[in-house]
Amino acid sequence: MDPATSRPAVVIDNGTGYTKIGFAGNVEPCFIVPTVVAANQSFVNQPRVSSTKSRNFSAQYNAGVMADLDFYIGEEAFSRSKSNSNYNLRYPIKHGQVDDWDAMEKFWQQCIYNYLRCDPEDHYFLLTESPLTAPENREYLGEIMFETFNVAGLYMAVQPVLALAAGYTTSKCEMTGVVVDVGDGATHVVPVAEGYVIGSSIKSIPIAGKDVTHFVQQLMQERGEHVPPEESFEVARKVKETYCYTCSDIVKEFNKHDKEPAKYIKQWRGTKPRTGAPYSCDIGYERFLGPEVFFNPEIYQSDFSTPLPAVIDKCIQSAPIDTRRALYKNIVLSGGSTMFKDFHRRLQRELKKIVDARILAHDAQLGEIKAQPVEVNVVSHPIQRYAVWCGGSVLASTPEFFTACHTKAKYEEYGASICRTNPIFKGMY
Repeated sequence: MDPATSRPAVVIDNGTGYTKIGFAGNVEPCFIVPTVVAANQSFVNQPRVSSTKSRNFSAQYNAGVMADLDFYIGEEAFSRSKSNSNYNLRYPIKHGQVDDWDAMEKFWQQCIYNYLRCDPEDHYFLLTESPLTAPENREYLGEIMFETFNVAGLYMAVQPVLALAAGYTTSKCEMTGVVVDVGDGATHVVPVAEGYVIGSSIKSIPIAGKDVTHFVQQLMQERGEHVPPEESFEVARKVKETYCYTCSDIVKEFNKHDKEPAKYIKQWRGTKPRTGAPYSCDIGYERFLGPEVFFNPEIYQSDFSTPLPAVIDKCIQSAPIDTRRALYKNIVLSGGSTMFKDFHRRLQRELKKIVDARILAHDAQLGEIKAQPVEVNVVSHPIQRYAVWCGGSVLASTPEFFTACHTKAKYEEYGASICRTNPIFKGMY
């Protein structure tokens, strides 16, 4: 018997904005770390030594070793890049896909050894992936995990399936539904039937949490708020996470802010990083205009104008007809950008309008034959920010998980190509 199966598996949910890491069986992740790496560029750009060849080789070797060791991740990376210009920020994941594998490997190294403080050889690993991940990316991931970290076993799970497993609406977990995954860099609408992703019906939209931050930043700049330029994006992100909410009617919300500005306008106070001088700015319309980009995208950009409820409706209508009612009945939210106050209520109401309008049009066409009403239910729960990680924690706690993993022995026998597939097993749900 493999001794690693007696230890809890390591669960890592890699996101564009944040990575959630912890051990299987826990109810929430041990750490939520910004997915960013700050590497020291002074060693990489070090001038060549113009003496002997041995000295030149030694200097280059030492520079390479130091460049590999001198880096920071998460909040430490942000603070280090502000205090020292030699450290450049690198974002390994863009739009839900790994874009920089070297930075990603460094990030995992810190997560495993510095945060979790565990030996990867003694644990099985569950890592998450976007529903549109290419098989080649799974091979790269498998190579890094088995060859660099020498993990005991590896399982790669699709994020929406895990999010659905974490969305407990009853005592029994429903594995048929639509996952609306709104992260920092990507938004996916993924239908799942009996635990299997309906790949042909997946929809994506080019608006995510980072776009909300950019829009809030843009609104504050246009109003002339005195925020230091180097701090403007970070302030906008904190304003979004602290003060933004979803309104039911945008016109009424404007009127409320105009009639009672003292009640609705908030103050943000900060300190300039270079001089240490305090500054303050008003937080007004952007409180409700930020999340509004999901329901009226044209206020942010002209390239894409389809609201999120319409995208969800198209996704369900493109799924097999016998699954549609079950999909409408279980729409599960996932990702930090769905945490805005009343987001689920607004989404459910807008989607219900679209469905009811279609039924009325159907009844008007056919006359006497009346269509049965369709139940629309958007599920919101407290753990939706890290729902994917929680689903992975549940999955990796089952005995069947270890038998479904790709092991080191299988990898050495068949190579990285075994990582192209994600085995589904009955016990996972």
